[in-house]
Amino acid sequence: MLGANDGLLSTASIIVGIASAGSDRPHILLAGVAALVAGAMSMAAGEYVSVSSQADAEGADLAKEAAELSADAHAEQRELAQIYVKRGLDRLLAMQVAAALMAHDALGAHARDELGITEITAAKPVQAALASAVSFALGAAMPLLAALLAPAALAIPCVVLASLVVLALLGAVGAHLGGAPIARAALRVLFWGALAMGVTAGIGRLVGTPV
Repeated sequence: MLGANDGLLSTASIIVGIASAGSDRPHILLAGVAALVAGAMSMAAGEYVSVSSQADAEGADLAKEAAELSADAHAEQRELAQIYVKRGLDRLLAMQVAAALMAHDALGAHARDELGITEITAAKPVQAALASAVSFALGAAMPLLAALLAPAALAIPCVVLASLVVLALLGAVGAHLGGAPIARAALRVLFWGALAMGVTAGIGRLVGTPV
C-alpha cells in the first residue's frame, strides 16, 4: 500500500509540475515514464539493501544461537523454559515443552521463541525488492494513464482528480485493513496528496520553462 501511494503521488506530482511548466504531451508522458521506472528501481534497490541488512543480522543472531546451543544446551533449555514461564506455563511444564521442542529442532525453537524469527517473518531481500518495485509501478501507472487519455487542455485537472480519488481509495482500504478510522485516513492522504501536487504545480508554473 505504501509503495503504491508513493508511486502514485510522486509520479502525479512530477506530471503536474511538468505540465504546469507548459510542456507538451510527449514530454509530459516521457517524464511520467521516467518517474515510474526510476522510482520503481529506487524502491527495489532501497528495499533490497535494507532487507539484506536485516537478513545479515538474522543470520548473525542464528549463528550466535547455534554456538550457544553447542556450548551449553542445558542452559539454553532453561532459557527457553523461562520464556514459556513468562507466557503463563508452570515451570515443570515449561521445561517439558522446552525439552520436547529442542529435541525436535533446537535452533528452530530458539529462533522462533527467543529471537522472533520464523519462516514467515524471515527477511527475504529479493521478494521484498520485487514487491516494492511492482507496488510502486502500479501506483505510478495510474496518473500516467490519466495523462495519456485526458484531452491535452485538461491534462492537469484530470491527473489531479484521478490521483486524489485513487489516493483516497488507497487510504480508505489501508485504514480498513488496519482497523483504523477510514474517513480520517482518506482525508489525511487527500490533504498531503493535494499539497504535494499543488507545490509542484506552483513550481512548474513559476519556472514556466517547457522541458
